[in-house]
Formats: sequence, C-alpha cells, structure tokens
Amino acid sequence: MTRARNMPPTIEEDWPSICLVRPQMGENIGAAARVMLNFGLSSLRLVAPRDRWPNPKAEVVAVGADTVLKRAKVEWRLEDALADATLVVAATARPRGMEKPVWGPRETAAKLKAAIAAGERPVVMFGPEAAGMESDEIAKADAILTLPVNPGFASLNLANAVAVFAYAYAEARQEAQTPAWFRAPDSPPATQAELEAMFAHIEQELERGRFFHPPDKAPLMKRNLRAPFLRARMTEQEVRTLRGVIKALTVGRGGRKREDL
Repeated sequence: MTRARNMPPTIEEDWPSICLVRPQMGENIGAAARVMLNFGLSSLRLVAPRDRWPNPKAEVVAVGADTVLKRAKVEWRLEDALADATLVVAATARPRGMEKPVWGPRETAAKLKAAIAAGERPVVMFGPEAAGMESDEIAKADAILTLPVNPGFASLNLANAVAVFAYAYAEARQEAQTPAWFRAPDSPPATQAELEAMFAHIEQELERGRFFHPPDKAPLMKRNLRAPFLRARMTEQEVRTLRGVIKALTVGRGGRKREDL
C-alpha cells in the first residue's frame, strides 16, 4: 500500500533516535533517512559526516524523507550527540570482548520500547561504512546490538543495518504489552552528559594518583572502568552521590581544599 501523494509523512516521537557515527556517503545517509520514515522513526543524529552538510546526494536518495534530513541533529563530537541520551545501544558485529549485554534486533526493540515507556531517552548508534565504530565509541554504549548476519559475510550496508532495527522496532510498537524491563526510578536516569562528567572526574583523580600505569594501557583501563557503571544504569541522584564521595575522598590530598573542587 502506498501513501497518497498529497498526504505528508507522519512524524513520530523523537525516541528512539538513530545516530550515524562518521558516515561517509551522503547516499547512505539519505537511504537511512528513507527507511527510518518507512518504519515510523524520524529522529536522526549525524556525528562528523565526511562530506559537506546539507548533502544534495542525501536529499536525492531520501525520496520524500527530507523531513528527517531537515530535522537531523549534526554534531562533530560523539559526546555532544549523545549528551541528552539516557540509554545508548551500539550496533556492531564485533563486541570486541567488552562486558556489555548483547541483544538481537527484536530484543533491542522490545527493551527500547519499555525504556521509552519508563521515561528513558534511547539512542542507537551505527558506525561508518568502511570499518565501523572504534572501541572507545562502543565503550560509551550500555548494550550492543548484533544482527544475525552470515559470519562469513557480516559486512552490511549502513542503510540496510538501520532498516533491520527500524523494522524490528515497528513490530515492537505494535505489541500491546510492554515488557516490564525498566522500572521508573525515583530519580531520573542519568544522561550521557552527566555520566561523561562523572567519568572525567574519576579519571582526573585517578591520574593524580598515578593509577593509569603503564600509560599505554590507560585507554583500555578507562574503558574497563566505565563498564560496571554503565551496567548499573545509574540515576541522576546516584551520579551526584558518587561524585560527592569522590570529592570527600580527595579533599586535603596534595593541599587541595573542598572549595577548590
């Protein structure tokens, strides 16, 4: 069934949002926007697109989904693109040994539907066409979305990967019952911006204490440090409490006073 030509496309809620990390081709961005709107998703975020933006090639391929492109949020740092998110899922075929939940598309869709019902703001990240996301980018996610692709030929076109998730989410939206996976906390869930500020605080104090040794192991140690906090699904209040604990433990060390923190 096709939509009447004079009927504008329906714009759905802002969540879940699709985030394309360092996309390389305008055609793939346009194709992703088109398939998003096909399945009722309209919130698109772009991180450091390789080619200029707005991109005429994206507009041509979008074929009617220009509303998604016009509303797209463009950032040059992943931290800025995820700042308001409270739940982040990274789509990748390579979990890379990280201690994170690994979900298939249907499980991801069901959990995100439940998350939204509980007031969460989820974002699903997809990496660039050539090599996918880097380990530090995947480390920011709460969970990993892995598609059931052929292990011998796992590389999937960017727009096709978005389509698989979008279809799964459209199916989940039609389910009458929302799985009770998320419980609305007394305090709102912490945003990525709040978590990043907490991690920066922890890492700063650990660097003062010369914890990251040897230096070449620091990136891996920092990723491992983040993992348990992300699994804990912290609230705003928990983040504030933990940062207060860090301050209390470091007051007076090296001549520092409370008012300096």
